[in-house]
Amino acid sequence: MNTKAFRSIKPLSISITGIVIIFGFLFFWKSIRSKPLMQIVQPPMLVSALRVQSRNVPAELQAIGSLQAVQEVLLAPDTAGRITGIHFEAGQIVKEGTILLQLYDAPEQADRVAAIAKADFARLQMSRLAKLALVDAAPRSEFDQNKAEYDQSIAAVRQLDARIQQKTIRAPFTGQIGIRRVNMGQYLNAGDPIATLTKLDPLYVNFTVPQQELPKLKPDQQVMVTVDTSPDKVFIANINCIEPRINSDTRNIAVQGLLPNVDRQLKPGMYVNVRVQLPEIADAITVPLTAIQTSSSGDSVVVVQEPNAEGIGRSLAVPVKTGRRLGDDVIVEQGLKSGDVVVTAGQVRIPPGAPVKISAPALSQSDAPDSAPTQRGK
Repeated sequence: MNTKAFRSIKPLSISITGIVIIFGFLFFWKSIRSKPLMQIVQPPMLVSALRVQSRNVPAELQAIGSLQAVQEVLLAPDTAGRITGIHFEAGQIVKEGTILLQLYDAPEQADRVAAIAKADFARLQMSRLAKLALVDAAPRSEFDQNKAEYDQSIAAVRQLDARIQQKTIRAPFTGQIGIRRVNMGQYLNAGDPIATLTKLDPLYVNFTVPQQELPKLKPDQQVMVTVDTSPDKVFIANINCIEPRINSDTRNIAVQGLLPNVDRQLKPGMYVNVRVQLPEIADAITVPLTAIQTSSSGDSVVVVQEPNAEGIGRSLAVPVKTGRRLGDDVIVEQGLKSGDVVVTAGQVRIPPGAPVKISAPALSQSDAPDSAPTQRGK
């Protein structure tokens, strides 16, 4: 090879050799850098967990309702007249038949006296004609005419009695008077409001439930009622009636209970919370609400697989089907079995299959604090 050819090949060889050396160095440097990273082991993530156990749980059906008076009326006169007497006070408890208000009835009373006098005279005339008719001293037709006049006079008295009765407003039942809307000397037309009269004991409690809950309801079933004004007190009612038809718009069914209200603490129109006792759910699996993860694909929980003595295991996301709520817990109908260790806190940041460590020994639900059985329909 001549010198000129060698000089042309020499730079190319040097360049190729340099590239090989550089790539070799980079490969060696990358291997050195990546080797320690592969040897780093991530520590298990700390989580809180609970070992679930099957148990019998109380069942309730919860709904929103309102109170209604069994008897309530707006007192009003049947006829017009001027008020001459008011015999009640606002808020007063009155008994059935008590006179509450009197309208001016002097003309009717005077007409009644005249009608009674006319009736008495017609009765005497009829008595005399009856004796004469027995001996044929008077025609029978005259006796019949007199008897008809007597009957008319008695009817006139009864008519006046009815008109006088309309002038006297009485309590149709025992109850509490509302706010007075009239004053002495005021002229009332027929139908003008005087006051409300409400029977406070007992009361109706009305509520609705979804149609799928209908088989769980029956007459005389116990209903627990609570109100915001007395949150610590539970009032007991019994189902009085179940509507025989379902609302076609909401697919709900109306239910009515009868609620004793001896101390008159509850008032018609009140908003109430209703809980209906249902049979216990046997062998139910429950978990805290914090254990449930909700996504577009449904509900799921994170289970710790085969935790060792130190509480270290691998996480596994398990899809579940939830049922009724029990306070801070929820029934899991599908997906879990008794003995599974379920993560209750810290599961959001756990990647699938990651090692986890239970921060404390997994408690069974028999050891965990019980939640109040405030159950809702799903």
